[in-house]
Amino acid sequence: MEVSELINSYHSGRRNFAGVNLSKTDMNGIDLSHADLSGANLSESSLYGANLSHAKLNGADLNGAKLYRATLVSANFSGADLGEADLSEANLSDAKLYGVNLYKAILSKAKLPRAKLVGANMGKTKLNRADLSEAMLRDARLFGANLIEAILQRADMSRSSLNGANLNKATISEVDLTFASLYGASLCDADLSESDLTSANLQGSDLTRVNFYKANLSKAKLADAVTDAMQTQEANLSGIIWT
Repeated sequence: MEVSELINSYHSGRRNFAGVNLSKTDMNGIDLSHADLSGANLSESSLYGANLSHAKLNGADLNGAKLYRATLVSANFSGADLGEADLSEANLSDAKLYGVNLYKAILSKAKLPRAKLVGANMGKTKLNRADLSEAMLRDARLFGANLIEAILQRADMSRSSLNGANLNKATISEVDLTFASLYGASLCDADLSESDLTSANLQGSDLTRVNFYKANLSKAKLADAVTDAMQTQEANLSGIIWT
């Protein structure tokens, strides 16, 4: 299907474009809100500033797609491939991204409050200064991810993997990090106040100047962690494993 045909069909009231092939096409600024693009091939397509809010993109191929500043509010990307896609400054508020592939994707300054990222592959993803407040990141894989100055307040990150991730200066307050793995992660100057890190793995991590005010570190593993100037006022440190 040609882009012009897609636009005309959409303006005529059609919304079902499931399985359409629009790979490597220019769709900058296009409005496809509420469209069904499930299983579509949009790999390497250009969608700068596009409006795909409330669209169905589950199982779609968006590998390498350019979605800079796109509006993707409440869109469904579950099971989609967004590997190496550029989603910087995109608005993904309330989006469904269950099991999505975001490996090496760029989400710098993206808005993801309340996004559902359960089981997502976000390895080596750039999330610096992204807003992930109240997001669901349970069982997500964020190994080697860049989360510098990211906002993760009240997010669910239980059982997530953040091995080798950079969380320097991130806001991680009131977050569920129970059984999460942060092996070798860097959390310098991060705010983890009132977060639950019960049984979390922080071995070899850099916790320099981390704020753990009222945090729960019960049974957390801190062997070989750097704890210089770590703040633990009113924190639960019972059963910490140091060796």
